[in-house]
Amino acid sequence: MTESVTERVVMQPVVGRRIQQGIHKIVAAVRPTLGPRPRLVAVQRSNVTDTPELLDDAGVIVRRIIALPDRDEDMGAMLARQAVWRVHDRAGDGAATAAVMLESVYDQGLAYIAAGGNAKRLQAHLEQGMRMILAELARMTVPISGQEKLTQFAYAICQDQEMARLSGEIFDIIGEWGQLEVRAGSGRELEREYVEGMFWEGTPFSRDMLTAKGMSRVDLEDAVVLISNLAIEDPHEFVPLLSMVKQAGIRSLLITAQNLSSAVIALLLANSGPEKLQIMAVKTSRSITTRQQGLMEDLALLTGGRLIAEAAGEKLSGVNLADLGRARKAWADREYFGIIGGRGDPRALRSHLGQLRAAFGQTVDPDARQELRARIGKLLGGSATLWIGGATETEVNMRKELAQRTAEALRGAMLEGVLPGGGAALLTCRPALHQRLAGSSDPDERAACRILIRALEEPARTIIGNAGCDVAGVLAAINRGGPGCGFEVHAERVVNMAEAGVLDATSVTRTAVTTAITMAALALTTDVLIHRRKPEEAVTP
Repeated sequence: MTESVTERVVMQPVVGRRIQQGIHKIVAAVRPTLGPRPRLVAVQRSNVTDTPELLDDAGVIVRRIIALPDRDEDMGAMLARQAVWRVHDRAGDGAATAAVMLESVYDQGLAYIAAGGNAKRLQAHLEQGMRMILAELARMTVPISGQEKLTQFAYAICQDQEMARLSGEIFDIIGEWGQLEVRAGSGRELEREYVEGMFWEGTPFSRDMLTAKGMSRVDLEDAVVLISNLAIEDPHEFVPLLSMVKQAGIRSLLITAQNLSSAVIALLLANSGPEKLQIMAVKTSRSITTRQQGLMEDLALLTGGRLIAEAAGEKLSGVNLADLGRARKAWADREYFGIIGGRGDPRALRSHLGQLRAAFGQTVDPDARQELRARIGKLLGGSATLWIGGATETEVNMRKELAQRTAEALRGAMLEGVLPGGGAALLTCRPALHQRLAGSSDPDERAACRILIRALEEPARTIIGNAGCDVAGVLAAINRGGPGCGFEVHAERVVNMAEAGVLDATSVTRTAVTTAITMAALALTTDVLIHRRKPEEAVTP
Protein backbone atom coordinates (compact mmCIF):
# COMPACT_ATOMS: atom_id res chain seq x y z
CA MET A 1 0.00 0.00 0.00
CA THR A 2 1.34 3.43 -0.98
CA GLU A 3 1.50 6.09 1.70
CA SER A 4 0.03 9.52 0.98
CA VAL A 5 2.41 11.93 -0.73
CA THR A 6 0.48 14.93 0.62
CA GLU A 7 2.79 16.98 2.79
CA ARG A 8 0.35 19.57 4.14
CA VAL A 9 -2.86 21.45 3.41
CA VAL A 10 -3.06 25.25 3.81
CA MET A 11 -6.42 26.96 4.40
CA GLN A 12 -7.76 30.49 4.39
CA PRO A 13 -7.00 33.18 5.54
CA VAL A 14 -3.36 32.11 5.17
CA VAL A 15 -3.88 31.16 1.49
CA GLY A 16 -4.79 34.66 0.34
CA ARG A 17 -1.88 36.33 2.12
CA ARG A 18 0.69 33.85 0.85
CA ILE A 19 -0.53 33.96 -2.76
CA GLN A 20 -0.47 37.75 -2.49
CA GLN A 21 3.14 37.74 -1.29
CA GLY A 22 4.17 35.53 -4.20
CA ILE A 23 2.40 37.78 -6.72
CA HIS A 24 4.08 40.84 -5.19
CA LYS A 25 7.55 39.34 -5.63
CA ILE A 26 7.02 38.54 -9.32
CA VAL A 27 5.48 41.94 -10.05
CA ALA A 28 8.23 43.75 -8.14
CA ALA A 29 10.77 42.07 -10.43
CA VAL A 30 9.13 43.38 -13.62
CA ARG A 31 7.53 46.68 -12.52
CA PRO A 32 10.75 48.69 -13.19
CA THR A 33 10.66 47.68 -16.87
CA LEU A 34 7.38 49.45 -17.69
CA GLY A 35 7.59 52.64 -19.70
CA PRO A 36 10.08 54.47 -21.91
CA ARG A 37 12.49 55.01 -19.00
CA PRO A 38 12.89 51.46 -17.77
CA ARG A 39 15.46 50.22 -15.30
CA LEU A 40 17.27 46.94 -15.77
CA VAL A 41 16.97 43.64 -13.95
CA ALA A 42 20.22 41.70 -13.47
CA VAL A 43 19.85 37.91 -13.66
CA GLN A 44 22.67 35.67 -12.52
CA ARG A 45 23.69 33.06 -15.08
CA SER A 46 24.07 29.37 -14.30
CA ASN A 47 27.83 29.89 -14.28
CA VAL A 48 28.14 32.43 -11.47
CA THR A 49 31.45 33.75 -12.82
CA ASP A 50 29.80 34.91 -16.07
CA THR A 51 28.50 38.44 -16.52
CA PRO A 52 24.85 38.68 -15.36
CA GLU A 53 22.10 39.12 -17.93
CA LEU A 54 20.78 42.68 -17.97
CA LEU A 55 17.11 42.59 -18.98
CA ASP A 56 14.24 45.02 -19.39
CA ASP A 57 11.76 42.55 -20.92
CA ALA A 58 9.17 41.41 -18.36
CA GLY A 59 8.43 38.18 -20.21
CA VAL A 60 12.06 37.10 -20.34
CA ILE A 61 12.61 38.10 -16.71
CA VAL A 62 9.82 35.89 -15.39
CA ARG A 63 11.07 32.96 -17.46
CA ARG A 64 14.32 33.19 -15.52
CA ILE A 65 12.45 32.76 -12.20
CA ILE A 66 12.05 29.03 -11.65
CA ALA A 67 10.67 28.93 -8.10
CA LEU A 68 10.52 30.83 -4.81
CA PRO A 69 11.94 29.25 -1.63
CA ASP A 70 8.64 29.53 0.25
CA ARG A 71 6.30 26.97 -1.31
CA ASP A 72 3.09 28.84 -0.37
CA GLU A 73 4.37 32.05 -1.95
CA ASP A 74 5.61 30.07 -4.92
CA MET A 75 2.04 29.12 -5.88
CA GLY A 76 1.07 32.78 -6.16
CA ALA A 77 4.32 33.59 -7.92
CA MET A 78 3.77 30.89 -10.53
CA LEU A 79 0.23 32.14 -11.22
CA ALA A 80 1.62 35.61 -11.90
CA ARG A 81 4.56 34.21 -13.85
CA GLN A 82 2.23 32.26 -16.13
CA ALA A 83 0.08 35.33 -16.78
CA VAL A 84 3.07 37.53 -17.63
CA TRP A 85 4.65 34.94 -19.92
CA ARG A 86 1.32 34.27 -21.67
CA VAL A 87 1.02 37.94 -22.63
CA HIS A 88 4.64 38.03 -23.82
CA ASP A 89 4.17 34.86 -25.84
CA ARG A 90 0.89 35.89 -27.46
CA ALA A 91 1.42 39.61 -28.03
CA GLY A 92 5.18 40.24 -27.87
CA ASP A 93 4.67 43.25 -25.57
CA GLY A 94 2.43 44.30 -22.69
CA ALA A 95 3.73 41.77 -20.16
CA ALA A 96 4.62 44.39 -17.53
CA THR A 97 1.23 46.09 -18.05
CA ALA A 98 -0.50 42.79 -17.33
CA ALA A 99 1.64 42.23 -14.24
CA VAL A 100 0.82 45.53 -12.52
CA MET A 101 -2.89 45.24 -13.37
CA LEU A 102 -3.05 41.67 -12.05
CA GLU A 103 -1.46 42.76 -8.77
CA SER A 104 -3.89 45.66 -8.38
CA VAL A 105 -6.98 43.53 -9.04
CA TYR A 106 -5.81 40.79 -6.67
CA ASP A 107 -4.86 43.15 -3.83
CA GLN A 108 -8.16 45.03 -3.94
CA GLY A 109 -10.20 41.87 -4.41
CA LEU A 110 -8.51 40.14 -1.47
CA ALA A 111 -9.30 43.10 0.79
CA TYR A 112 -12.96 43.01 -0.31
CA ILE A 113 -13.25 39.26 0.29
CA ALA A 114 -11.60 39.59 3.72
CA ALA A 115 -14.29 42.16 4.58
CA GLY A 116 -17.02 39.62 3.76
CA GLY A 117 -17.40 39.76 -0.02
CA ASN A 118 -18.17 36.64 -2.08
CA ALA A 119 -15.25 35.54 -4.27
CA LYS A 120 -17.31 33.78 -6.96
CA ARG A 121 -19.77 36.64 -7.37
CA LEU A 122 -16.88 39.09 -7.48
CA GLN A 123 -15.20 36.98 -10.16
CA ALA A 124 -18.33 37.06 -12.33
CA HIS A 125 -18.64 40.85 -12.06
CA LEU A 126 -14.92 41.37 -12.74
CA GLU A 127 -15.28 39.39 -15.95
CA GLN A 128 -18.37 41.41 -16.92
CA GLY A 129 -16.41 44.59 -16.33
CA MET A 130 -13.55 43.21 -18.41
CA ARG A 131 -15.92 42.77 -21.36
CA MET A 132 -16.96 46.42 -20.98
CA ILE A 133 -13.29 47.46 -21.07
CA LEU A 134 -12.67 45.40 -24.21
CA ALA A 135 -15.69 47.02 -25.88
CA GLU A 136 -14.31 50.48 -25.04
CA LEU A 137 -10.89 49.54 -26.43
CA ALA A 138 -12.52 48.34 -29.66
CA ARG A 139 -14.35 51.65 -29.94
CA MET A 140 -11.08 53.59 -29.65
CA THR A 141 -9.11 51.45 -32.12
CA VAL A 142 -7.89 53.04 -35.35
CA PRO A 143 -5.84 51.49 -38.19
CA ILE A 144 -2.17 52.30 -38.71
CA SER A 145 -0.17 52.41 -41.94
CA GLY A 146 2.65 54.32 -43.60
CA GLN A 147 6.33 54.32 -42.78
CA GLU A 148 6.26 57.47 -40.62
CA LYS A 149 3.52 56.22 -38.29
CA LEU A 150 4.98 52.72 -38.15
CA THR A 151 8.32 54.22 -37.15
CA GLN A 152 6.67 56.31 -34.43
CA PHE A 153 4.91 53.25 -33.11
CA ALA A 154 8.10 51.17 -33.19
CA TYR A 155 9.97 53.87 -31.25
CA ALA A 156 7.32 53.77 -28.51
CA ILE A 157 8.17 50.07 -28.10
CA CYS A 158 11.96 49.98 -28.45
CA GLN A 159 13.13 53.54 -27.60
CA ASP A 160 15.90 53.07 -30.19
CA GLN A 161 15.79 55.57 -33.07
CA GLU A 162 17.70 53.45 -35.59
CA MET A 163 15.83 50.25 -34.75
CA ALA A 164 12.51 52.09 -34.98
CA ARG A 165 13.46 53.62 -38.34
CA LEU A 166 14.48 50.31 -39.87
CA SER A 167 11.52 48.43 -38.36
CA GLY A 168 9.08 51.00 -39.73
CA GLU A 169 10.69 50.82 -43.16
CA ILE A 170 10.74 47.01 -43.18
CA PHE A 171 7.09 46.56 -42.25
CA ASP A 172 5.98 49.31 -44.61
CA ILE A 173 7.55 47.21 -47.39
CA ILE A 174 6.81 43.61 -46.36
CA GLY A 175 3.41 44.25 -44.72
CA GLU A 176 1.87 42.77 -41.61
CA TRP A 177 2.24 39.18 -42.84
CA GLY A 178 5.78 39.60 -44.14
CA GLN A 179 8.60 37.28 -43.19
CA LEU A 180 11.27 38.90 -40.99
CA GLU A 181 14.42 37.17 -39.79
CA VAL A 182 16.27 38.83 -36.89
CA ARG A 183 19.91 37.70 -36.83
CA ALA A 184 23.16 38.65 -35.12
CA GLY A 185 25.29 40.89 -37.31
CA SER A 186 29.07 41.06 -37.60
CA GLY A 187 29.50 44.77 -36.81
CA ARG A 188 28.13 47.27 -34.32
CA GLU A 189 25.37 48.78 -36.46
CA LEU A 190 21.91 47.66 -37.53
CA GLU A 191 21.49 46.63 -41.17
CA ARG A 192 18.59 45.33 -43.22
CA GLU A 193 18.40 43.19 -46.32
CA TYR A 194 15.37 42.51 -48.49
CA VAL A 195 14.92 39.13 -50.12
CA GLU A 196 12.95 38.80 -53.35
CA GLY A 197 10.39 36.00 -53.27
CA MET A 198 10.18 33.66 -50.31
CA PHE A 199 12.54 31.29 -48.59
CA TRP A 200 12.62 28.32 -46.22
CA GLU A 201 15.23 26.70 -44.00
CA GLY A 202 16.98 23.93 -45.90
CA THR A 203 20.67 23.06 -46.23
CA PRO A 204 22.28 21.47 -49.32
CA PHE A 205 22.85 17.73 -49.05
CA SER A 206 26.38 18.33 -50.25
CA ARG A 207 28.58 21.42 -49.98
CA ASP A 208 29.98 20.37 -53.36
CA MET A 209 26.73 21.58 -54.92
CA LEU A 210 27.87 25.06 -53.87
CA THR A 211 31.66 24.95 -53.59
CA ALA A 212 32.22 23.05 -56.82
CA LYS A 213 30.96 26.17 -58.54
CA GLY A 214 33.08 28.45 -56.35
CA MET A 215 30.02 30.18 -54.88
CA SER A 216 28.15 30.41 -51.60
CA ARG A 217 24.78 30.56 -53.42
CA VAL A 218 23.40 28.89 -56.52
CA ASP A 219 20.68 30.47 -58.67
CA LEU A 220 18.58 28.25 -60.91
CA GLU A 221 16.80 30.04 -63.77
CA ASP A 222 13.45 28.68 -65.09
CA ALA A 223 13.65 25.89 -62.54
CA VAL A 224 11.47 22.87 -61.98
CA VAL A 225 11.00 21.75 -58.38
CA LEU A 226 10.62 18.23 -57.02
CA ILE A 227 8.70 18.71 -53.77
CA SER A 228 9.04 15.64 -51.61
CA ASN A 229 9.68 14.41 -48.12
CA LEU A 230 11.15 11.13 -49.34
CA ALA A 231 14.21 9.39 -47.97
CA ILE A 232 15.94 7.89 -51.05
CA GLU A 233 18.71 5.32 -50.74
CA ASP A 234 18.89 3.75 -54.21
CA PRO A 235 20.35 6.00 -56.96
CA HIS A 236 18.51 3.96 -59.62
CA GLU A 237 15.25 5.55 -58.41
CA PHE A 238 16.49 8.92 -59.67
CA VAL A 239 17.55 7.80 -63.15
CA PRO A 240 14.05 7.90 -64.79
CA LEU A 241 13.36 11.37 -63.34
CA LEU A 242 16.68 12.78 -64.54
CA SER A 243 16.15 11.32 -68.02
CA MET A 244 12.62 12.73 -68.22
CA VAL A 245 13.80 16.21 -67.17
CA LYS A 246 16.67 16.24 -69.69
CA GLN A 247 14.43 15.05 -72.53
CA ALA A 248 12.04 17.91 -71.79
CA GLY A 249 14.88 20.40 -72.30
CA ILE A 250 14.83 21.53 -68.66
CA ARG A 251 18.13 23.04 -67.50
CA SER A 252 17.55 23.59 -63.74
CA LEU A 253 16.19 21.26 -61.04
CA LEU A 254 15.64 21.94 -57.34
CA ILE A 255 15.02 18.86 -55.17
CA THR A 256 13.66 18.84 -51.62
CA ALA A 257 13.87 15.59 -49.67
CA GLN A 258 14.07 14.22 -46.17
CA ASN A 259 17.25 12.28 -46.83
CA LEU A 260 19.49 11.20 -49.73
CA SER A 261 22.15 8.51 -49.54
CA SER A 262 25.76 9.26 -50.49
CA ALA A 263 25.27 7.19 -53.67
CA VAL A 264 22.28 9.32 -54.70
CA ILE A 265 24.22 12.52 -54.00
CA ALA A 266 27.11 11.24 -56.13
CA LEU A 267 24.68 10.55 -59.00
CA LEU A 268 23.25 14.06 -58.80
CA LEU A 269 26.71 15.66 -58.75
CA ALA A 270 27.78 13.58 -61.77
CA ASN A 271 24.73 14.75 -63.74
CA SER A 272 25.01 18.40 -62.73
CA GLY A 273 26.97 21.02 -64.63
CA PRO A 274 26.63 24.16 -66.77
CA GLU A 275 26.48 22.11 -69.98
CA LYS A 276 24.24 19.42 -68.49
CA LEU A 277 21.55 20.06 -65.91
CA GLN A 278 21.96 22.37 -62.92
CA ILE A 279 20.85 20.43 -59.84
CA MET A 280 20.48 21.54 -56.25
CA ALA A 281 19.16 19.16 -53.57
CA VAL A 282 18.21 20.56 -50.14
CA LYS A 283 17.30 18.88 -46.88
CA THR A 284 14.29 20.30 -45.13
CA SER A 285 15.07 21.68 -41.68
CA ARG A 286 13.17 19.27 -39.45
CA SER A 287 11.97 15.70 -39.42
CA ILE A 288 8.64 15.23 -41.16
CA THR A 289 5.86 16.58 -38.95
CA THR A 290 2.43 18.08 -39.53
CA ARG A 291 4.14 21.49 -39.54
CA GLN A 292 6.71 20.44 -42.13
CA GLN A 293 4.06 18.86 -44.36
CA GLY A 294 2.11 22.13 -44.25
CA LEU A 295 5.17 24.03 -45.47
CA MET A 296 5.71 21.54 -48.28
CA GLU A 297 2.07 21.83 -49.33
CA ASP A 298 2.48 25.63 -49.43
CA LEU A 299 5.52 25.21 -51.66
CA ALA A 300 3.54 22.91 -53.94
CA LEU A 301 0.71 25.43 -54.32
CA LEU A 302 3.15 28.26 -54.90
CA THR A 303 4.93 26.47 -57.73
CA GLY A 304 2.02 24.45 -59.16
CA GLY A 305 3.62 21.13 -58.22
CA ARG A 306 2.50 18.21 -56.09
CA LEU A 307 3.89 17.01 -52.78
CA ILE A 308 5.34 13.53 -53.19
CA ALA A 309 4.68 12.23 -49.69
CA GLU A 310 6.35 9.28 -48.06
CA ALA A 311 3.35 8.78 -45.77
CA ALA A 312 1.17 8.14 -48.85
CA GLY A 313 3.53 5.38 -50.02
CA GLU A 314 4.64 7.39 -53.06
CA LYS A 315 7.95 6.79 -54.88
CA LEU A 316 9.98 8.63 -57.50
CA SER A 317 9.03 6.02 -60.08
CA GLY A 318 5.48 7.42 -60.12
CA VAL A 319 6.53 11.05 -60.73
CA ASN A 320 5.88 12.73 -64.08
CA LEU A 321 6.53 16.24 -65.38
CA ALA A 322 3.09 17.49 -64.33
CA ASP A 323 3.97 16.70 -60.70
CA LEU A 324 6.94 19.09 -60.70
CA GLY A 325 6.58 22.69 -59.61
CA ARG A 326 7.93 25.55 -61.70
CA ALA A 327 9.46 28.93 -60.86
CA ARG A 328 11.08 31.82 -62.66
CA LYS A 329 14.03 31.35 -60.33
CA ALA A 330 15.03 29.08 -57.46
CA TRP A 331 18.08 29.58 -55.25
CA ALA A 332 19.91 27.94 -52.38
CA ASP A 333 22.76 28.84 -50.06
CA ARG A 334 24.29 27.17 -47.01
CA GLU A 335 21.18 27.62 -44.81
CA TYR A 336 18.13 28.41 -46.94
CA PHE A 337 16.46 27.81 -50.27
CA GLY A 338 14.02 30.14 -51.98
CA ILE A 339 11.54 30.58 -54.82
CA ILE A 340 11.05 33.69 -56.95
CA GLY A 341 8.12 33.87 -59.35
CA GLY A 342 6.32 30.60 -58.53
CA ARG A 343 4.10 29.42 -61.39
CA GLY A 344 1.22 28.01 -59.34
CA ASP A 345 -2.49 28.60 -60.00
CA PRO A 346 -3.30 32.11 -58.63
CA ARG A 347 -6.90 31.13 -57.78
CA ALA A 348 -5.83 28.08 -55.82
CA LEU A 349 -3.20 30.15 -54.02
CA ARG A 350 -5.72 32.87 -53.08
CA SER A 351 -8.14 30.26 -51.79
CA HIS A 352 -5.37 28.63 -49.74
CA LEU A 353 -4.34 31.99 -48.29
CA GLY A 354 -7.96 32.63 -47.30
CA GLN A 355 -8.07 29.32 -45.44
CA LEU A 356 -4.81 30.08 -43.62
CA ARG A 357 -6.02 33.54 -42.61
CA ALA A 358 -9.30 32.10 -41.32
CA ALA A 359 -7.37 29.52 -39.31
CA PHE A 360 -5.14 32.30 -37.92
CA GLY A 361 -8.19 34.25 -36.75
CA GLN A 362 -9.68 31.21 -35.00
CA THR A 363 -6.50 29.93 -33.35
CA VAL A 364 -5.54 31.03 -29.83
CA ASP A 365 -2.42 28.90 -29.33
CA PRO A 366 0.59 31.26 -29.68
CA ASP A 367 2.85 28.71 -31.39
CA ALA A 368 0.16 27.75 -33.89
CA ARG A 369 -0.61 31.42 -34.64
CA GLN A 370 3.08 32.17 -35.20
CA GLU A 371 3.40 29.22 -37.57
CA LEU A 372 0.30 30.20 -39.55
CA ARG A 373 1.48 33.79 -39.81
CA ALA A 374 4.88 32.63 -41.08
CA ARG A 375 3.22 30.44 -43.72
CA ILE A 376 1.02 33.33 -44.90
CA GLY A 377 4.04 35.64 -45.05
CA LYS A 378 6.01 33.18 -47.16
CA LEU A 379 3.17 32.77 -49.64
CA LEU A 380 2.70 36.53 -49.97
CA GLY A 381 6.39 36.92 -50.71
CA GLY A 382 7.47 39.80 -48.44
CA SER A 383 10.80 38.88 -46.83
CA ALA A 384 13.50 40.81 -44.99
CA THR A 385 16.42 40.21 -42.64
CA LEU A 386 17.37 42.62 -39.83
CA TRP A 387 21.03 42.23 -38.80
CA ILE A 388 21.66 43.24 -35.18
CA GLY A 389 25.07 44.60 -34.26
CA GLY A 390 26.62 45.47 -30.92
CA ALA A 391 29.83 45.86 -28.98
CA THR A 392 29.41 42.63 -27.01
CA GLU A 393 27.48 39.38 -27.31
CA THR A 394 25.31 40.46 -24.37
CA GLU A 395 24.39 43.70 -26.12
CA VAL A 396 23.60 41.87 -29.38
CA ASN A 397 21.33 39.39 -27.58
CA MET A 398 19.51 42.18 -25.74
CA ARG A 399 18.96 44.10 -28.98
CA LYS A 400 17.78 40.95 -30.77
CA GLU A 401 15.15 40.37 -28.06
CA LEU A 402 14.09 44.01 -28.35
CA ALA A 403 13.89 43.85 -32.14
CA GLN A 404 11.76 40.71 -32.01
CA ARG A 405 9.45 42.27 -29.43
CA THR A 406 9.11 45.38 -31.58
CA ALA A 407 8.36 43.30 -34.67
CA GLU A 408 5.62 41.34 -32.87
CA ALA A 409 3.99 44.55 -31.66
CA LEU A 410 4.17 46.07 -35.16
CA ARG A 411 2.48 43.03 -36.67
CA GLY A 412 -0.28 43.19 -34.09
CA ALA A 413 -0.76 46.92 -34.69
CA MET A 414 -1.02 46.49 -38.47
CA LEU A 415 -3.41 43.55 -38.15
CA GLU A 416 -5.74 44.88 -35.45
CA GLY A 417 -5.12 48.62 -35.11
CA VAL A 418 -3.74 50.92 -32.42
CA LEU A 419 -4.81 52.88 -29.35
CA PRO A 420 -3.50 55.92 -27.44
CA GLY A 421 -0.38 54.64 -25.64
CA GLY A 422 1.23 55.10 -22.26
CA GLY A 423 -1.85 53.73 -20.45
CA ALA A 424 -4.05 56.52 -21.86
CA ALA A 425 -6.47 54.10 -23.55
CA LEU A 426 -7.00 52.27 -20.26
CA LEU A 427 -7.65 55.54 -18.44
CA THR A 428 -10.23 56.43 -21.10
CA CYS A 429 -12.16 53.25 -20.23
CA ARG A 430 -12.91 54.48 -16.70
CA PRO A 431 -16.03 56.59 -17.44
CA ALA A 432 -17.95 53.52 -18.67
CA LEU A 433 -17.19 51.75 -15.39
CA HIS A 434 -18.09 54.86 -13.38
CA GLN A 435 -21.46 54.92 -15.15
CA ARG A 436 -22.04 51.24 -14.35
CA LEU A 437 -21.01 51.85 -10.73
CA ALA A 438 -23.47 54.73 -10.39
CA GLY A 439 -26.33 52.62 -11.76
CA SER A 440 -25.75 49.52 -9.62
CA SER A 441 -26.99 48.63 -6.14
CA ASP A 442 -25.33 45.18 -6.06
CA PRO A 443 -22.39 45.37 -3.60
CA ASP A 444 -20.31 42.78 -5.48
CA GLU A 445 -20.84 44.55 -8.80
CA ARG A 446 -19.99 47.91 -7.25
CA ALA A 447 -16.84 46.45 -5.72
CA ALA A 448 -15.80 44.98 -9.08
CA CYS A 449 -16.24 48.37 -10.79
CA ARG A 450 -14.17 50.16 -8.16
CA ILE A 451 -11.45 47.50 -8.38
CA LEU A 452 -11.24 47.76 -12.18
CA ILE A 453 -11.27 51.56 -12.19
CA ARG A 454 -8.23 51.58 -9.90
CA ALA A 455 -6.50 48.77 -11.84
CA LEU A 456 -6.89 50.71 -15.11
CA GLU A 457 -4.82 53.50 -13.58
CA GLU A 458 -1.96 51.23 -12.51
CA PRO A 459 -0.01 51.10 -15.81
CA ALA A 460 -0.03 54.92 -16.11
CA ARG A 461 0.91 55.29 -12.43
CA THR A 462 3.83 52.91 -12.91
CA ILE A 463 5.09 54.65 -16.07
CA ILE A 464 4.96 58.03 -14.33
CA GLY A 465 6.69 56.67 -11.22
CA ASN A 466 9.41 54.94 -13.25
CA ALA A 467 10.05 58.26 -14.99
CA GLY A 468 10.72 59.88 -11.59
CA CYS A 469 7.71 62.20 -11.68
CA ASP A 470 4.97 63.01 -9.19
CA VAL A 471 2.28 60.39 -9.76
CA ALA A 472 -0.64 62.16 -8.09
CA GLY A 473 0.06 65.52 -9.73
CA VAL A 474 0.47 64.06 -13.23
CA LEU A 475 -2.68 61.92 -12.93
CA ALA A 476 -4.66 64.99 -11.88
CA ALA A 477 -3.39 66.81 -14.99
CA ILE A 478 -4.32 63.83 -17.18
CA ASN A 479 -7.84 63.79 -15.74
CA ARG A 480 -8.19 67.49 -16.53
CA GLY A 481 -6.92 66.86 -20.07
CA GLY A 482 -9.78 64.54 -20.98
CA PRO A 483 -10.07 61.31 -23.01
CA GLY A 484 -6.95 60.17 -24.84
CA CYS A 485 -4.58 62.25 -22.74
CA GLY A 486 -1.54 60.77 -21.09
CA PHE A 487 1.95 61.56 -19.88
CA GLU A 488 4.58 61.89 -22.61
CA VAL A 489 7.65 60.87 -20.63
CA HIS A 490 10.37 62.34 -22.84
CA ALA A 491 8.74 65.78 -22.90
CA GLU A 492 7.49 65.36 -19.31
CA ARG A 493 4.11 66.86 -20.09
CA VAL A 494 0.50 65.79 -20.52
CA VAL A 495 -0.52 65.52 -24.19
CA ASN A 496 -3.05 63.86 -26.44
CA MET A 497 -1.13 60.61 -26.92
CA ALA A 498 -2.48 59.73 -30.36
CA GLU A 499 -1.66 63.19 -31.72
CA ALA A 500 1.84 62.91 -30.20
CA GLY A 501 2.35 59.56 -31.95
CA VAL A 502 2.50 57.56 -28.69
CA LEU A 503 0.50 54.44 -29.54
CA ASP A 504 -0.08 50.91 -28.30
CA ALA A 505 -1.22 47.95 -30.37
CA THR A 506 -4.83 47.04 -29.63
CA SER A 507 -3.92 43.36 -29.67
CA VAL A 508 -1.29 43.92 -26.97
CA THR A 509 -3.54 45.98 -24.70
CA ARG A 510 -6.46 43.60 -25.11
CA THR A 511 -4.30 40.57 -24.31
CA ALA A 512 -2.83 42.28 -21.23
CA VAL A 513 -6.26 43.30 -19.89
CA THR A 514 -7.87 39.92 -20.51
CA THR A 515 -5.02 37.94 -18.97
CA ALA A 516 -4.58 40.18 -15.93
CA ILE A 517 -8.24 40.27 -14.94
CA THR A 518 -9.08 36.61 -15.59
CA MET A 519 -5.96 35.33 -13.79
CA ALA A 520 -6.45 37.64 -10.81
CA ALA A 521 -10.14 36.71 -10.54
CA LEU A 522 -9.25 33.03 -10.69
CA ALA A 523 -6.60 33.44 -7.98
CA LEU A 524 -9.17 35.18 -5.75
CA THR A 525 -11.35 32.05 -5.78
CA THR A 526 -8.48 29.85 -4.52
CA ASP A 527 -9.22 28.79 -0.93
CA VAL A 528 -6.89 25.84 -0.33
CA LEU A 529 -3.26 25.04 -1.13
CA ILE A 530 -2.24 21.36 -1.17
CA HIS A 531 1.47 20.64 -1.10
CA ARG A 532 2.99 17.36 -2.16
CA ARG A 533 6.23 15.99 -0.89
CA LYS A 534 9.26 16.74 -2.99
CA PRO A 535 10.08 13.86 -5.36
CA GLU A 536 13.12 12.77 -3.35
CA GLU A 537 10.92 12.55 -0.25
CA ALA A 538 8.03 10.62 -1.85
CA VAL A 539 7.32 7.20 -0.40
CA THR A 540 7.51 4.38 -2.95
CA PRO A 541 5.37 1.21 -2.68
